[in-house]
Amino acid sequence: MTTFLIFIAVLAVLVLSHEFGHFIAARRSGMRVYEFGFGFAPRLFGVYRDPATKKLVFVWGRGTKNKTNDESGFADFPATLYSFNLLPLGGFVKIKGENGEDIGPDSFGAQPIWKRVVTLAAGVTMNVILGFALLSIGFGIGLPQMTDELDASVVENPRVQIMQVLPGKPAEKAGLQMGDAVIKIGALELPRLKELQVYVDEHKNEKINVTVERQGQQLTMSIQPTVLEETGKGALGIAIAEIGTVKYPWYKAIYHGFISTGLYLKEIVVAFFIFFRGLILGRGGAEAVAGPVGIAVMTGQAAKLGFAYLIQFTALLSLNLAIINALPIPALDGGRLLFLAINKIRGKAIAIKYEQLAHLIGFALLMLLVIMVTVKDLGAFKGAFMGLIDRVF
Repeated sequence: MTTFLIFIAVLAVLVLSHEFGHFIAARRSGMRVYEFGFGFAPRLFGVYRDPATKKLVFVWGRGTKNKTNDESGFADFPATLYSFNLLPLGGFVKIKGENGEDIGPDSFGAQPIWKRVVTLAAGVTMNVILGFALLSIGFGIGLPQMTDELDASVVENPRVQIMQVLPGKPAEKAGLQMGDAVIKIGALELPRLKELQVYVDEHKNEKINVTVERQGQQLTMSIQPTVLEETGKGALGIAIAEIGTVKYPWYKAIYHGFISTGLYLKEIVVAFFIFFRGLILGRGGAEAVAGPVGIAVMTGQAAKLGFAYLIQFTALLSLNLAIINALPIPALDGGRLLFLAINKIRGKAIAIKYEQLAHLIGFALLMLLVIMVTVKDLGAFKGAFMGLIDRVF
């Protein structure tokens, strides 16, 4: 249950920050915002401040629609409705005239193109800002980082940590997990990365006792290394790194948060480029993509490792969300920006019905992708996901 609630909380932070970007930019640009919603319909309840009485009005379910005298001829409520909807897997901001259905001086289409660009780009911008803020906070309280080239004065609790456990290898069969810190292997205590690799290779023909620290507990496992065909060296089937908790004074934390944000964005863009290139060339790449199930499981894993890991993971999710929404694909912010650019170049707008059709097709394809990735996740994370279901229900 805790994992599920943490996942929903992380999702809420990501979605609300993104939609708040659209919301505040639209309001500042003079556009009317009908609704600011968390989750997808059906609506559970909502609240708005009555312009006449200044009192909060609660709306249950769909509520009643109020006729108005504005240029659109119709608006759901006399002020922005802040709604909570049944499916907590997204969110939205309903701006007057965003799909060309309403007209008037306070509609999306009536604004100068630069205001429309700012409004559409504001969601991506807010996700980048959120990622930067989380990383800066993380560096202030201490974030796990690779420490190979860092000043020892800013590193606390240095250790060799397992970053990945390869399926079917001795480490997985013995019960080692991602996040385990190796505190002893054979006779070596607190081994360095190279020392661990050399020790495993030298004892590849015998069982090795490996002691790890996991959530404050020490566990010892006996593992028989495998021999790699490519190199002939012994291996446990794990990816490891020398990491430590890196902590800076607040002013340096902000600087390193900014630098890390830029580096992460660069790496994410490169990763997407490699992914799409692989799809185009028929080399696959879907195994590197995680959907809602995979993200929920990984969120739970990050939370178990500690608050700092959860902050870092949430920051990475936010930056990934920013890049995804910036892609020039219909139904995404980047796709809407692409249509604005095309209209500007053509000197006239593409017919609304064709733009809406493109966004509808884009949304359908995205939902199909989500379903396909979710099916893949259910297979890859079946054990962890069923454990999550058991804890929730």
